[in-house]
Amino acid sequence: MTELKEIENENFGYDAFFKTNRKKLGLEGFSIARVTAEYKGAYKVINQNGEFLAKITGKQMFNASSREDYPAVGDWVAITALDAERAIINGVLPRRTMIKRKYSNKNETQIIATNIDVAFVVESVDRDYNLNRFERYFAIANDGGVGPAIILNKIDLISEEELDSKLAQLKNRFRNTDIVLTSTITNEGLDELKAHIASGKTYCFLGSSGVGKSSLINKLLGENIIKTEEISLGTGRGKHATTNREMYFLRNGGIVIDNPGMREVGMTDTSAGIDSLFDEITALSHKCKYVDCTHIHEPGCAVLSALESGKLDEGKYSNYISLKKEAEYYEMTELEKREKDRQFGKFLKKAKKELKKYKS
Repeated sequence: MTELKEIENENFGYDAFFKTNRKKLGLEGFSIARVTAEYKGAYKVINQNGEFLAKITGKQMFNASSREDYPAVGDWVAITALDAERAIINGVLPRRTMIKRKYSNKNETQIIATNIDVAFVVESVDRDYNLNRFERYFAIANDGGVGPAIILNKIDLISEEELDSKLAQLKNRFRNTDIVLTSTITNEGLDELKAHIASGKTYCFLGSSGVGKSSLINKLLGENIIKTEEISLGTGRGKHATTNREMYFLRNGGIVIDNPGMREVGMTDTSAGIDSLFDEITALSHKCKYVDCTHIHEPGCAVLSALESGKLDEGKYSNYISLKKEAEYYEMTELEKREKDRQFGKFLKKAKKELKKYKS
């Protein structure tokens, strides 16, 4: 691959980090490409020579120990082109960042996207608006080394007074986070959003179904490339118009990834991300009497003291405890989980007996 082709790949986000790691892995003899979409058993990849439908080798499948060993949208991969449209993936370059979540009701990890620079967490001002949900997304972004930003969409649906109130809440809860207010109906905030997107950088749009992620990306693209659907009037919920994660390239050189809506954002082993997100609570915890303080009932707990005095927001504290418990449960071994579930079962059985005695 010539130096000219290296430069052209920079249009897709290729930089010194990937170039160095490609050399370390001895993959310089292969062409490289970026994964732009994932399908069942295949991937769409792109490089300076065009787009290919690519598959991994049987050896890679055999050696894979988890989902994280497979390519994901955002990855840089070494490929061998079979013809003008098909290719084989020979290896995955190390990831600089990765956003992942726990599958609902399963102890398995789902990779949302890799090699992301900024995660735009999108909520709409109507039924979807929830400060705790923002923090859930922030936790998985921070844990993967990705900086989050807020997009509050559909601002045309509420009054200026209501919008000011919500903006004040967001600024109070997320003091060092960029907040962009947008409407795809009135086009408010779209120029500001464009200004946040730099050439060669990759941005991932996260949020529930129906918050307007795809519509926003269509506006950034300047054409309706992504299919969108109306909100259900009966339930007020959005439909999953986006069914696959897919990467798009803007005219200004920015790279964006659209994601299917997520009703749940399960915590994986995100303890570090949670501690980073709730840095105020983390700082207070260093002043606690006990090193292993859970900040729930212990005497001499600096976190509880700040909560009682009103210095710490009650909603923020409650969400911190909830996310920490969820992350800790994910990190347990299966044996530990069974024992915890057994103890909880015994507790419920005893509680039912006590209740029965009380009623008698």
